[in-house]
Amino acid sequence: MPVKVSVIVPVHNPGPYIEECLASLLRQSLPPDEYEVIFVDDGSTDATPARLDAAAADDGRIRVVHQENSGWAGKPRNVGIDLSRGEYVMFVDDDDHLGDEALERMYAYGVANDADVVVGKMAGKGRSVPVELFRLNRPHATVANAPLIDSLTPHKMVRRAFLDRTGLRFPEGRRRLEDHVFVTEAYLRAGNVSVLSDYVCYYHVRRDDAANAGLQRFDPVGYFKNLREALDVVERYTELGPLRDRLFRRWLRVEMVERLRGRRFLGLPEDYRRHLFDEIHAVVVERFGPGVAAPLQPAQRVVAALAAEGRYDDVVAFAQWEAGVALAVDPEDVEWRGGTLRITFAAELTHDGAPMTFPSAGGSPQWPPHDVAEAVRWLGTDIVGRFDRAVPDLLLRERVGAAQYFQPVGVVRETVPAGGDGSLVRLVLRATATVDPASALSGGPAGEGLWDVFVRLGLGGWTKELRLGPAHRHGRPAPPAAVVAGRVVLPYWTDRYASLALDVGHAGNRLGLGRVAAGDVTVTGERLHVVLPLHVPEAAGVLLRLRAAKSGGSREVFGTLSPGGRMAAALPVADLTGRTWLTTVCLTPDADGARFHPLPFALHVDADGVLVVPAPQPGGARRLARRMRRAAYRALGRITARRK
Repeated sequence: MPVKVSVIVPVHNPGPYIEECLASLLRQSLPPDEYEVIFVDDGSTDATPARLDAAAADDGRIRVVHQENSGWAGKPRNVGIDLSRGEYVMFVDDDDHLGDEALERMYAYGVANDADVVVGKMAGKGRSVPVELFRLNRPHATVANAPLIDSLTPHKMVRRAFLDRTGLRFPEGRRRLEDHVFVTEAYLRAGNVSVLSDYVCYYHVRRDDAANAGLQRFDPVGYFKNLREALDVVERYTELGPLRDRLFRRWLRVEMVERLRGRRFLGLPEDYRRHLFDEIHAVVVERFGPGVAAPLQPAQRVVAALAAEGRYDDVVAFAQWEAGVALAVDPEDVEWRGGTLRITFAAELTHDGAPMTFPSAGGSPQWPPHDVAEAVRWLGTDIVGRFDRAVPDLLLRERVGAAQYFQPVGVVRETVPAGGDGSLVRLVLRATATVDPASALSGGPAGEGLWDVFVRLGLGGWTKELRLGPAHRHGRPAPPAAVVAGRVVLPYWTDRYASLALDVGHAGNRLGLGRVAAGDVTVTGERLHVVLPLHVPEAAGVLLRLRAAKSGGSREVFGTLSPGGRMAAALPVADLTGRTWLTTVCLTPDADGARFHPLPFALHVDADGVLVVPAPQPGGARRLARRMRRAAYRALGRITARRK
């Protein structure tokens, strides 16, 4: 069988992180004879080489190459490319891991779209990853029609024939940004690039020891020398004009401007901070024309202008002002509408803990600003002018895996007067998001687990993200669990931060089934009727399990759950007579790993019919016996004391 995918993993002292990496590669849904894994050990000094050799001895898919340390990941990746036999090669770092179906899905997507490069959706576990790029699937993406340039890490699947035809390889040696050079050239020379966004293929992990290679502080001179090589690639394969400016803007924004902003910049040692600024200033003056910075978002444009003019003190002062900018989100309502969850909230920027205010009237503040106060005035005016395009995003983020998915949002923009003279306003976004559990994950159903709700807002050059909350304990919306899309979905507010989250398929006591009262349960003849505190948009089947209180025998009865939470089931009374039966219910009997939830009533069945009684509490008889013994001992003690 031809090898479809060769996975190439450069390895250098990953420690325990190699275990999840290795496990995820061996869990792949692609048939074992259709892919191979090539670990290139670049002079590791920990236990990893022996661990990989043992894995290779046990599994024919694995090959291990040992070499002297080359200084960075470029050479190990090139060695892997040269050894690979696959139609595609997939680059994985030794402290990251793949989704179980990543290779199968990415390969099929690449073949279906004749792609030279396949970019799989990424999830960041403590690390930032591109967001906009993975908003939707993009079968035919280019640097002109998609934000491909936002994703320059090497974690892509690339056609081997394309690499051989172009001679494309990673720069080698002790250096940085070798992936920028490689990936940028791949994007610009590929016949087609496909972006797969409806499945998390790659998990980008921040190590607990912060030892990830890309997170280490760098020498600014060497770093920006390497960055210039990526700019050289752009110049080699594009013409002067808007496209080149747009691509250059990525490095100006991410590698330069963002490093000079807010707390990130202020947290650097003073001497390093100045050194970094000087190198950025040199690149901006040397390589970027006016068309590169002009389309930046307002706050980014301010920093870029100050950097271009060499105004270090003003960059520091603006960073101090920016450090006070934050996002405030006020949850207003959460309710079920049919089979969807409707979430309404308000969002606005704040500064030093108070709502941020902006000039209500237009104007033309000086550009470039002569000081930070002038920069803030210009910034405010520009933001007001762009406010009619502002839209917050609502995302569901898996708590364990960090996969995140956009949900549909509608917005109303409000300009709220601030201050008595009317010269200032607040900019408030009132949004309504719709979460459909049947299609919440890029068209697929929400998976089991815990999902946190995040609000993300890009405005003025700031991209701020916050969990939806906190919600005030009194008066906050408390929608019930819903049985929808074959799952039990419970919206709830977290105990610690009072932020909104969804429990899909795992909720137990939080469902509130223990609140079923005597009046909610009736038996007519042989038919049981119960009103459960659930939202049920359409009729569904349930499974009622009856367990004899003393003998432990059980019976299972199928029933129906109807809108209004009304559950009905026909009882086999003849088989139940003479016993008391504890009741539990499975609300999703067709789901894998279906769970039974206890109900707070029991059924006593005798010749006279069915009587609904309170369910005995676990250990209730034992607790009563202990209380009686303690009372007897106390009484005996009092009698003994009187005798003395």
